[in-house]
Amino acid sequence: MSAPRAVAPVPAVRLPRRRGVELTLLALAVLITIYGYVDVGLAHHGAVPPNAAGYGGTLAALAVAAHLAVRRRARYADPLLLPIAVLLNGAGLVLIYRLDLQTPHDVAAPTQMVWSALGVALFVAVVLALRDHRALARYGYLSMVVALVLLVVPIGFPAINGARIWIRLGAFSIQPGEFAKVLLAVFFAAYLAAHTHALAYTGRRLVWKVQLPTGRVLGPILVVWGVSVGVLVLETDLGTSLLFFGLFVVMLYVATGRRGWIAVGLLLAAAGAVAVGWLEPHV
Repeated sequence: MSAPRAVAPVPAVRLPRRRGVELTLLALAVLITIYGYVDVGLAHHGAVPPNAAGYGGTLAALAVAAHLAVRRRARYADPLLLPIAVLLNGAGLVLIYRLDLQTPHDVAAPTQMVWSALGVALFVAVVLALRDHRALARYGYLSMVVALVLLVVPIGFPAINGARIWIRLGAFSIQPGEFAKVLLAVFFAAYLAAHTHALAYTGRRLVWKVQLPTGRVLGPILVVWGVSVGVLVLETDLGTSLLFFGLFVVMLYVATGRRGWIAVGLLLAAAGAVAVGWLEPHV
């Protein structure tokens, strides 16, 4: 009787980290921001703003700090997410600076940079403290409840610029909906991850590549999304309502891999935007 042959061990799969790609894109995002800042100064004063180097250097330092945290704790993270966030933040800074030039008595760009620094500090703290992001799945429903409470609270406060999305106590003001966005993303991700197979492979096919999951699976998440969007409509925060709709559709696409959800989402968003434009004077 021959001895059994030893089975060769399966080589470990080496996943690409792509942190170099992230760093390159971060540098590009910072350069685009600096270019926009300089361009605004040249268009308005005919000269480079004297504080362009300071703003650009601060944004670059914040981007590097965030990158080092990701390199340390989230080596396999998507390399696009952080550069996109930095670019959006930089674009916001440029736009605020443009408005500051028209309102020299009310300058907001320095405050925006402070909030950016606080945001990056919170980002680094979460990345370093959260060893496994999958642990957030245990708090999916709690995140959903807290998010809905945060969305409802501003209804009891006076409207600002036509929308009830602010909590203002004296000189302090905050938009709870900004935190609700993150919490709802956690809930959607936790729920969709737990029901990925049912969402992707069960239900009734409608048109093209759109397959509608069963009501038992899709119903709870539809209710949460509908309630959140309904509250935002009552608060006349229609832009955020559209953003929440986009968040819901994109996460459905990520969970199922079906591009039909993107097509349906774009069509419904366009129809909703046209309807709101006709019916609602405040957008």
